Amino acid sequence: MAPRARRLGSWPKERVESAVALTADSLELAARLALVAADSAVTAISQAAEQAGFTGIADAKEASWQVLSHRQFRRYFAASLVSNAGTWSQNLAQMLMAYQIRHSVFTVGLVTCAQFSSPLLLGPWAGVVADRIGSRRTLLATQIASTVITAILAVMAFAHSLGEGPLLVGAFTTGLMFTFALPAQSVIIPSLLPLAEGTKAAMAMNSVSYNAGRALAPALGVLIVTTIGFGWAFTANAVSFAIFTAVLLRLRPCRDLPIPIRSRVRDGFHIAWKERKIMLLLVMVAMITFADDPILVLGPALARHVGMSDDYSGYFLSALGAGSVLGALLPRRKSPSARRAAAALALLGVSIMVFALAPWLWVSIGAAFAAGVSGLVAGSAAQAILVGLAGSQRALRIMGLWTMAWAGSKPIASIIDGTLPSLTSVRITGVILAFPTVIPILMLIFCPALTRRLVGPGAEATSGPAERNRAAELMQRPGRETCQVVS
Repeated sequence: MAPRARRLGSWPKERVESAVALTADSLELAARLALVAADSAVTAISQAAEQAGFTGIADAKEASWQVLSHRQFRRYFAASLVSNAGTWSQNLAQMLMAYQIRHSVFTVGLVTCAQFSSPLLLGPWAGVVADRIGSRRTLLATQIASTVITAILAVMAFAHSLGEGPLLVGAFTTGLMFTFALPAQSVIIPSLLPLAEGTKAAMAMNSVSYNAGRALAPALGVLIVTTIGFGWAFTANAVSFAIFTAVLLRLRPCRDLPIPIRSRVRDGFHIAWKERKIMLLLVMVAMITFADDPILVLGPALARHVGMSDDYSGYFLSALGAGSVLGALLPRRKSPSARRAAAALALLGVSIMVFALAPWLWVSIGAAFAAGVSGLVAGSAAQAILVGLAGSQRALRIMGLWTMAWAGSKPIASIIDGTLPSLTSVRITGVILAFPTVIPILMLIFCPALTRRLVGPGAEATSGPAERNRAAELMQRPGRETCQVVS
């Protein structure tokens, strides 16, 4: 028995590190293959455009997927994609399990509310915690805790002891970890690129990993639950969190992360109140969440309105996710603009209105696809501008408010989506939630003087000569070689 014990004891030292390295390298290879495929597709499109007489476009803009040429971000993106797919698979599994336990839609609503209510209540505190202990430590701690929580849920599911109470607690705690991870994640992502000019593209690709997981997870979750059981859905998510944690341990930022400081919750609110640009951008972020919500909540009812069964609402979600992926592949300017974000936000609102009022299924699917494209463009631009306006030392406090605006507004939107149809109709509800998104563009058109005061020329996230010199210095340091572009 002694030799066997020695062999088992050698695992942490000899094999775990190699397994982590192999996992990270495999994910990097998958992301590189995706980069090559995207590059080939865009090259073919560019050649066709040149033959048609369209030239000079590529000089002014670049596609978001090009940030995958940076090795550190490519590793992060691949691991994030795996983690998001696991998370959305578990979300579906726990909703199905909640319905099987009580055969009540109310129980499903409780589980969903438990998972998504913490960003609304604790979003600003999440930024303060990351400010005090550091964004990297915060992100690692939340992912390790999520791994342990989902593993416990998996064990209970296999033991047939996962009832309504433990399911609610598990949903709340995983949502809590998600809340505290978001601000730290938003600060770490730009640090994986040598220059701030790529922040908007990096935020767009991060949204792609989130939406791609949401688009692929329903089919994956149903397959797991119906073939091998609920326990394996929780297990798969625990493994995905472990993979993400392993990759995070190997990442080396290209730029310095904010130094931990003792900030207060009210500091973020004070900054947003004093700087109207930041407040306006946070409102725009909440508008995106409100406008997107009808596709998820009203989808089954709207599917019946076009003569189809409830199951066809899954096509709406898939179209939304596919549109988000395409939105990241579109060429765009390196520096985000609040004006362009407002235009994309208005397009999102119009798309949702068409989705809600469409008389045919194919129109609804097309509108959901357009909403995915415009929603990603508007959301990534607003997030990048917020990071740029906040600066490195205020970023975590502002991104805590962003967490509350983006994820915390979802429960409120869902309550409105669930209440208004009984007072008006399903279609009118979709229009009401989408209408606020056209207000910013109307202000740009009819109140330009007021808009200039609120937005102004400073709402651009760019890197100046000093930051470029700082990035070049960091790339010359020992151990920073991986910050360079790897094709």
